[in-house]
Amino acid sequence: MFSKGNIVTYVIAFLFILALNFFLPRMMPGDPLMAIYGDEALIAMTPELKAELVERFALDQPLWQQLGAYFGALFQGELGHSYYYNAPVLPVILGRLPWTLLLVGSSLVLSTVLGITLGIESGWRRGSKTDRSMLAGLMGLNGFPDFFLGMLLLIAFGVTWGIFPLAGALTPYSGLSGLALLLDILRHLFLPVAALTLAHLAGGYLLTRNTMITVLKEPYMLTAKAKGLSQRVLKYRHAGRNSMLPVVTQTGIWMGRVVTGALFVELVFAYPGVGYLTYEALLARDYPIIQGVFLMVAVSVLVINFLIDLSYPKLDPRVSYAY
Repeated sequence: MFSKGNIVTYVIAFLFILALNFFLPRMMPGDPLMAIYGDEALIAMTPELKAELVERFALDQPLWQQLGAYFGALFQGELGHSYYYNAPVLPVILGRLPWTLLLVGSSLVLSTVLGITLGIESGWRRGSKTDRSMLAGLMGLNGFPDFFLGMLLLIAFGVTWGIFPLAGALTPYSGLSGLALLLDILRHLFLPVAALTLAHLAGGYLLTRNTMITVLKEPYMLTAKAKGLSQRVLKYRHAGRNSMLPVVTQTGIWMGRVVTGALFVELVFAYPGVGYLTYEALLARDYPIIQGVFLMVAVSVLVINFLIDLSYPKLDPRVSYAY
């Protein structure tokens, strides 16, 4: 059972994130509008837009009224106005979010499934040639950052052999639809997903392997062997399932890094996701976009950790005794 104390902790953390997002720009010296949007934005803004933003966010009112306007805008899905895109922040972020979710989600599923499977097999065969080969190969792979792997894949499969596209999420002005459009998206997706998957594969593998080795020494494993269960049942249902908790935790942490985990890979492949949007916003000093992305990432980390806490007792009923 999930205790009330845990729920209260998450609620407090959520309120703290919202307060931090509100107070940080307003703690800066000078005009709040200038702190939120920057000098360049104010120069580019029309007087009508300035007046509208001041009125919308109550920037000419006392701080407590600004806080009320801030929460009121949040409940209406209003995260501010991007002067660079000349549009509300939320639609701009939501327009890029599906591409990042597709990229990160695909690589997350692949790296987790492969990491757990290879880790179980390696831990079960500890000390064998297969175990040593996988351990050496994945440890070596773990030393390369995701953007470096992305550049290697781009040079090899994009430039040298020309098998996959060099950039983007789909071919512009192609007029494709249906199955042809899906295949085009998958071709553009392959290299970024491969880079992220290879970069994060070793973490899940090592955690699963090490936990698997520990689990195999537990008394209940000896009991399961004494019952005459098949090797497959012993390996996956008993040892493998009890080795998954650390991997689930790591997966949840990485899921929260939607932007930071894919930022450099999106830059390498010019992939139009939230990470690339953050890069564009940094170059343009579009602070409302940056604030909106920060809020989205922080809340997503909070929600994902909450869901992970809920999943623990399902994976291992013994965890429920800790609550």
